[in-house]
Amino acid sequence: MTDMKQEQMEKHEAELWGQARQLAKALTLDEKIGMIHGAELFRTKGVKRLNIPPLVMSDGPVGVRQEFQPDKWSAMGNTDDYVTYLPCNSALASTWNRKLAQEEGSVLGAEARGRGKDVILGPGINLKRSPLCGRNFEYFSEDPYLTKELAVPFVQGVQKWDVAACVKHFAVNNQETERLWMEVKIDEDVLRNLYLPAFYDVLKKGGAYAVMGAYNKLYGEHCCQSGFLLNEVLENQWRYDGVVISDWGGVHDTKAAADSRLDIEMSVTSNFDEYFMALPLKKAIEEGDISEEKVDEKVTRILALMMRLHMMDGNRETGTYNTESHRRTALKVARESVVLLKNQKGCLPLSSQGVRNVLVIGDNANRTHSNGGGSAEIKALYEITPLMGIKKLLGGNVQVDYVKGYEAGSEKGESEVNWQEFSLENGGGATNAASCQSQESAKAQETLLKEALKMAPGYDQVIFVGGLNHDYDCEGNDRADMKLPYGQDRLLKELLCIRPDMTVVIMAGSPVEMGQWISMADSLVWCWYGGMEGGTALAEVLYGQVNPSGHLPESFYKTHMDCSAHCVGTFGKPDFAEYKEGMYVGYRYLDAYRIEPEFCFGHGLSYTTFFCHGGRIVTEGEDTFLSCLVTNTGDREGAEVVQVYVRPAQEEEGKPSLFQELKGFEKVFLKPGETQMVFVKLEGNLDGKRIAVGTSSRDIKILL
Repeated sequence: MTDMKQEQMEKHEAELWGQARQLAKALTLDEKIGMIHGAELFRTKGVKRLNIPPLVMSDGPVGVRQEFQPDKWSAMGNTDDYVTYLPCNSALASTWNRKLAQEEGSVLGAEARGRGKDVILGPGINLKRSPLCGRNFEYFSEDPYLTKELAVPFVQGVQKWDVAACVKHFAVNNQETERLWMEVKIDEDVLRNLYLPAFYDVLKKGGAYAVMGAYNKLYGEHCCQSGFLLNEVLENQWRYDGVVISDWGGVHDTKAAADSRLDIEMSVTSNFDEYFMALPLKKAIEEGDISEEKVDEKVTRILALMMRLHMMDGNRETGTYNTESHRRTALKVARESVVLLKNQKGCLPLSSQGVRNVLVIGDNANRTHSNGGGSAEIKALYEITPLMGIKKLLGGNVQVDYVKGYEAGSEKGESEVNWQEFSLENGGGATNAASCQSQESAKAQETLLKEALKMAPGYDQVIFVGGLNHDYDCEGNDRADMKLPYGQDRLLKELLCIRPDMTVVIMAGSPVEMGQWISMADSLVWCWYGGMEGGTALAEVLYGQVNPSGHLPESFYKTHMDCSAHCVGTFGKPDFAEYKEGMYVGYRYLDAYRIEPEFCFGHGLSYTTFFCHGGRIVTEGEDTFLSCLVTNTGDREGAEVVQVYVRPAQEEEGKPSLFQELKGFEKVFLKPGETQMVFVKLEGNLDGKRIAVGTSSRDIKILL
């Protein structure tokens, strides 16, 4: 950025804040109070006499949510709120592609603006401390560097449409069990060095206009009214000037909220005037217990946000939704998000030539996922399932048959009253205990299993598509363990005995245990909730029209007890969670203590092969780069992710010798035989460090 451009931006910001302060002075106390709390479920009050509009919000991790009645959790029921269904954040993280992150964010921003929204409540950037957290599919990674490298361009894509991204949940919101009242116990150094850096970069470098507080408690305070998080860290240390919005129902005290950096209180109930920052706050001000200046500061920030979004000057982006270009972006992200985990005998890609019949087995092959998951639910314009993707790719000359194989319950349909009306009950969330099957249900499962086993031998190709669904990957819900539900382990084992060449596809928002059958499977493909074109992308990968390039953004444990949150710290308790594992989260723990995962962080195979060589450190000014050569040594065009990890040059006293952290990556696309020089910008102080270059945290090619 040139000095002149920087000066112009600073001048514009100064003028904007001056106008916001002047406008705030013209407001009555009632008008100001109306602007700092919900007047409807998803909007605040405006001030008509001064042409100040209400602030309109919407959930939106994977698309703009459907319209609800202003004061109750029932859908409007019109046809104008169907939207583009985007791949979930975990899928986006698997692309390791910053450009795609910006493009997906731009789609979300355009659709939010096209639907008349001012604030989109996302992205979620909490770290995946445990594989059992029910909202993991909404988050990017277990690693703060990968998270921020994708979330920053995502936010910038959203906000170019004059829509504010509201980054959530600040902070350490890593479990759903009793999320309203549980307290996180964590060393401040760990908090600042592991859990807060992604928030800092997305808010300060990414320029996110808003941030949402978390439900949980930290150091004795609820995060949405925390003096430490909101005042000391966010305002005093980070100098953040955006708007802070509470999670819906996350405020518990009028004075604490007023004294904190919180700007807007939202909740799930319709008694809007009784919110803590509504009439109770007005009364406290009138009685002299709280200074009106606290409200003035909040209102000024809200007005500055409105000016940044051009909400009052008539110069605002219009946006649009359900366009062909948005659907193309959803497909591009879905294609790069598919991860080839195993291809032992080269069974993949499957051939579409000379194939007479294909059997597809598994509930997830025929299930849609857009309408579940909690606040991530949307009304998708359409959703291509894996079954549809396979059938439309192969065409009418190939017989494609489908059997469920297991019973996973009925799909969620639209109900008269949304789950969110009751979302503050029972502490806000619980651990989903393993369900006990009735005799009738067990009999039905047995029938489905026998049907699949009987049919499997008679087909040229057999494809299993199983995993989890939004009964398990869901807001307000944590899993009890990583086991596959619905008897899938038994089904997989018996199918693989009959058809060892069966292609196994697992769709989920978090890793699952695979130990009972993984050694029997020649090929394994992982896909997340891939958006409206997820089934298209999966079929294209299975049949070789797309070369898989996804890499895992998190560790896939053999069992959840290999995860440090469970074997060192605590998780899922109703009253508190102790982060005793410190910095040793995810691959940091597994690599340092040499614990073997099922699949390691950063892992992902291709239908071609790559050779990474010639690494060296290059310094340009104040920046440090890792340069290396990458060659596509196979016969297919493909993409590889060069990952750079930093580790101590010498063993540090009291620490395992292999503590390493991701500090850079680049995705490179190569034609067969092509070689490219790749430059990876490295972050952080590299003094006394060794540089490890590889294609996962375990597959290191170069050590400098």
